Amino acid sequence: MDISKTFRIEAAHRLPNLPASHKCSRLHGHSFRIEVHVAGPLDPQLGWVMDFADLKAAFQPLFEQLDHNYLNEVPGLDNPTSENLARWVWERLRPVLPLLAAVTVHETCTSTSTYRGS
Repeated sequence: MDISKTFRIEAAHRLPNLPASHKCSRLHGHSFRIEVHVAGPLDPQLGWVMDFADLKAAFQPLFEQLDHNYLNEVPGLDNPTSENLARWVWERLRPVLPLLAAVTVHETCTSTSTYRGS
């Protein structure tokens, strides 16, 4: 069984490795949606994989680091592409969410990146 919880962050970034002529090399912001997926067996007594409140609590420290911040200044996100952001979230959640299955970052309404571990 797979469950997910979606978090929304507002953040600015720029992609420093692109040519100066590329629009994403300039400072801009996004209303990111980050989906955190966990997968595992249903607890036969509780009827769930895990409590959504526990999922929210695990993400909260990351939310505080990311929301309304300049992502390039967050340690480990000097090139904050959606792909790198998905991996960054995964690497910080995996130790506290052993059932972590995927992290999907929605950078825009139509552009996403999903990381499922190495």
